[in-house]
Amino acid sequence: MRDPVPYVKAAPLPSNILEWHYIVTGPEKSPYEGGIYHGKLIFPREFPFKPPSIYMITPNGRFKCNTRLCLSISDFHPDTWNPAWSVSTILTGLLSFMLEKSATLGSIETSDYTKRQLAAQSGQFNLKDKTFCELFPEEAEKIREEQARRERELAESTRNGNTQSQLLNGQNTNGNNQGIIGSALANIFVVIGLAAFAYTVKYVLRNIVE
Repeated sequence: MRDPVPYVKAAPLPSNILEWHYIVTGPEKSPYEGGIYHGKLIFPREFPFKPPSIYMITPNGRFKCNTRLCLSISDFHPDTWNPAWSVSTILTGLLSFMLEKSATLGSIETSDYTKRQLAAQSGQFNLKDKTFCELFPEEAEKIREEQARRERELAESTRNGNTQSQLLNGQNTNGNNQGIIGSALANIFVVIGLAAFAYTVKYVLRNIVE
């Protein structure tokens, strides 16, 4: 906790030092960019001589949620465990495997589009988790601020859209009125033209008769 590694934060439950919760931030230029992924590590009492169980809680498109993950750094492979590995080492390894496409027990296959969608929804999902908000209050507050900013932008965009729509309707109304006036004037000119023509014909015929 004093010397955090990039993209990773972790903290133990105040009531149980053997249960640590972590958050992994999706790295830039990856399908997980912008995502905040919450999970937990369950350590055995024999730690560091035995590895922990690793779980992912936030939907992510790479791992099943609330399922023990089979990794070389987890309790699925005690034979490859190194007692010198720390929480930082475990979570760095988890992030590295997350960015790969290798299959393992507990992993799933999804498109990059799905991963980006889940990354965008991860903050809202995490805010519903009481443990996440209690252990990572700063991140929870950042998510709330980001959601408030997006809501303001959406409201502003909606207002601008309504204003433009009203302007267009006004222009259409003016255009329709001008069209009606133009049609009326055209009809008047036609009537006047016909009357003038009839008068001319009548005048010519009268001269011929005389």
